[in-house]
Amino acid sequence: MLVVTAVPAERDAVTRAFAPGLAEVIAAGVGPAAAAAGAARALALAPYDLVVSAGIAGGFDVPLASAVLADAIVAADLGVRTPEGFAPVTSLGFGTDTHVPPPALVRDLAAATGAATGPLLTVSTVTGTAGRAAELRAAHPGAVAEAMEGFGVAEAAAQAGVPALELRTVSNAVGPRDRAAWRIGDALAALTEAFGKTLPVLEGWHRHD
Repeated sequence: MLVVTAVPAERDAVTRAFAPGLAEVIAAGVGPAAAAAGAARALALAPYDLVVSAGIAGGFDVPLASAVLADAIVAADLGVRTPEGFAPVTSLGFGTDTHVPPPALVRDLAAATGAATGPLLTVSTVTGTAGRAAELRAAHPGAVAEAMEGFGVAEAAAQAGVPALELRTVSNAVGPRDRAAWRIGDALAALTEAFGKTLPVLEGWHRHD
């Protein structure tokens, strides 16, 4: 298994959950481009059965320091803005804006970790206003969180023919930036705990289940 995080603090939080050799965990950088490049390089150097985008995230109506698991990994700002509003890249007749993780694996991992499931949005610009948060909620009903790397990781995995997941923990609410309310340390501790709970499920999972 390859786990791709953005920054060393996230990488270290995930690594603490695994015995040596159980997973390759890398910090590829912030944003979808860095995540895709890092994941693609790792996939070119070694074979993996599963790729996981991991880290902390902003949450939509989920408790801080709780886990979220994508049932769809969505590029929320990949497309075009028109006078009528935003149109995703798929509406232009090319590309994709969504990757779907293995549903049975998502179900089993959600049961093991207690993670909330739903679309997990990838953005290149983090939401910092109530207006943008409302826009994302309207466009993606049921979304559980936003982060900056999941779609890049999933795109690299798809091009390599490998399934992808996105598992994160929530450090802050999506919306106006209130740094005093962020719980980054708690979210990182929760990330270690969540990945520890994935081990029995992942050890029993086969790629073609």
